[in-house]
Amino acid sequence: MTRGVCHDHDHPHTGEEPRLTPGRRAVLEILERMRRPVGAYELIELLAVPAGRRPAPTQVYRALDFLVEQGLVHRLASRNAFLACGRAHGASEPVAFLICDACGRVDEATSPALAADVAGVAASRGFSPRAQIIEIAGRCAACVTKDAA
Repeated sequence: MTRGVCHDHDHPHTGEEPRLTPGRRAVLEILERMRRPVGAYELIELLAVPAGRRPAPTQVYRALDFLVEQGLVHRLASRNAFLACGRAHGASEPVAFLICDACGRVDEATSPALAADVAGVAASRGFSPRAQIIEIAGRCAACVTKDAA
């Protein structure tokens, strides 16, 4: 399910579509298809299958850095993994990732209240955030329901 080059949210670029080289496009397409956090070395293995050769780790990390910079991909620090952006939100808007400890599912959420709270916390300390990513670990609704049954 390739969404095309630009999504419904803002990008830090100047209104032009980001330049997706074949390598960047391949990384983005794998992340969109997987619909879960994927580590860089797993990406290397997934890229090696259709290409017939394994790309260099630096090539994959450069592609990931570019895709994160463009707002097309998010990095989950707690998992050291990457995830295609699944929501329409502004590039500078805070994003909360709800990460299920049981099944590994990750849901991306934003809200005006979250944005206001994060902005308030940062402003009260004179801090200017570059990225606003919050990772919340716990159990998703499906796993909570399964555990209760």
